[in-house]
Amino acid sequence: MIEPAKSVLSKLVTGREKGTEQSIKSLFESDQNRFNDYSANCGDILFDYSKNNIDRETRELLFQLADAADVKGRRDALFSGQRINVTENRAVQHMALRHPGDAEVEVDGDDVMPQIKGVLARMGSFSKGVRDGTISGKGGKFTDVVNIGIGGSDLGPVMVTAALAPYHDGPRTHFVSNVDGADISQVLSAVRAETTLFVIASKTFTTQETMTNAQTARSWFVEQCGEAAVRDHFVALSTALDKTSEFGIDDERAFGFWDWVGGRYSVWSAIGLSVMLAVGAEGFDELLAGGHAVDVHFQTASDSENVPLLMALIGIYHRNVCGYPSHAVLPYDQHLHRFAAYLQQLDMESNGKRIGLDGEPIDHDSGPIVWGEPGTNGQHAFYQLIHQGTTVIPADFIIAAIANNPVGDHHEKLAANAFAQTEALMTGKSLQQAHDELMKKGMNDEQAAALAPHKVFPGNRPTNTFVYPKLNPFILGQLIALYEHKVFVQGVIWNINSFDQWGVELGKELAAQLLPMVKNEARIQGRDASTEGLLKTFHAMRE
Repeated sequence: MIEPAKSVLSKLVTGREKGTEQSIKSLFESDQNRFNDYSANCGDILFDYSKNNIDRETRELLFQLADAADVKGRRDALFSGQRINVTENRAVQHMALRHPGDAEVEVDGDDVMPQIKGVLARMGSFSKGVRDGTISGKGGKFTDVVNIGIGGSDLGPVMVTAALAPYHDGPRTHFVSNVDGADISQVLSAVRAETTLFVIASKTFTTQETMTNAQTARSWFVEQCGEAAVRDHFVALSTALDKTSEFGIDDERAFGFWDWVGGRYSVWSAIGLSVMLAVGAEGFDELLAGGHAVDVHFQTASDSENVPLLMALIGIYHRNVCGYPSHAVLPYDQHLHRFAAYLQQLDMESNGKRIGLDGEPIDHDSGPIVWGEPGTNGQHAFYQLIHQGTTVIPADFIIAAIANNPVGDHHEKLAANAFAQTEALMTGKSLQQAHDELMKKGMNDEQAAALAPHKVFPGNRPTNTFVYPKLNPFILGQLIALYEHKVFVQGVIWNINSFDQWGVELGKELAAQLLPMVKNEARIQGRDASTEGLLKTFHAMRE
């Protein structure tokens, strides 16, 4: 953090130490209007942060922290196309991908909107042709699409297509990312070569995992349909036209994007082609519109109404003032079952940094561990630790008012569970309450006294809740963009670069060195004793 921000953070820590006896429950008891005062709206999405141990003084200090870190100035630099990704000397303008209308968006002094609209138009024309059958394969109309990518080229499209499953009216979508042969084998066994379109997503067309899977898919396809049919069944999401052409993909079937679009922010770009093929160009446009609505909200809403700013500041409070190391994302919507995994990359790859913008090690905690699963499944798995464990885990609960798949009273029971969990995490259950309940069930005093401590819930555990009318492309676009801007604000306050990812490089480099040894093409030497021992064991077991 820069010095002015450190000064405000110190005040927050002091305030936390003075108010340790204050509970979330007591804040409601002293303020009957707390829900209204500690919730905000972004379009149709309600963000309730009232169940956090934050009072007016703390909230005001958090706003001061944002000002001290110059969040607004950095936000303006982000949207103006400045090269805020300093370690790679790049602008960060994924917001332009969802920018509507004819207004200019500049990167390095050039208006990028004509390029973006050109790619979107080509994607729309291609997806329409695939969906209506005018663009077809050797066996006629495409019935299946296989997206081959990894990281942002996989997590975004996987999450979005799953979330928008009720809106699918195109070919079936499948995803391959892991270099483990089980992944590609399982998908290929479920499709017919003659009616399958392969989408290869790699900006450079050199990503090891993606190209290994792509070559396997190509060989499998050629065995059944012949070399000449490759041009009709393979599409590239890449700007490396020399490599895509060498692979056998026509330039007209290559859809590009730009170096100012980071992988974990790329679902809005050509990387979202598989989404467009599933839900159509109109559905994809609605996703973009939802993201843009949040861009406008983030730039124009006041501090007290600015949802991504509030999300970020609450997260900073939990990480740097309270010392909570992780954050759970708990969508009560089965269609969002990959949302937490998507946010893991967005948050942990962006803010899992230990070096500041000044090139020096930071002296505070940065990004939390982000994890989660859908409710109610999680309730029967890890909620035990959230409720009664020794570590406090802040959590986001996400719930729609209207189900996409209404069946009986399923959705009402789902919502009741979501709201009950946030209430239980806040209020808890005292030893006396547990003892009295056991006595009412017929236990004697000695029995109740022995069991009651195990049934105590400490409570005072913080949660946020998002409520929206119904999950659709527009709402999903809003949810994604809210978390994007939250991550950006936190990176600004921590004074780190949220847009590089050097931490993924070392493992790749070592894997390239080890591959000849794993293949038995080179002597096992020059490694540590453990790695050499593992390699020898690996070969012994294979023999």
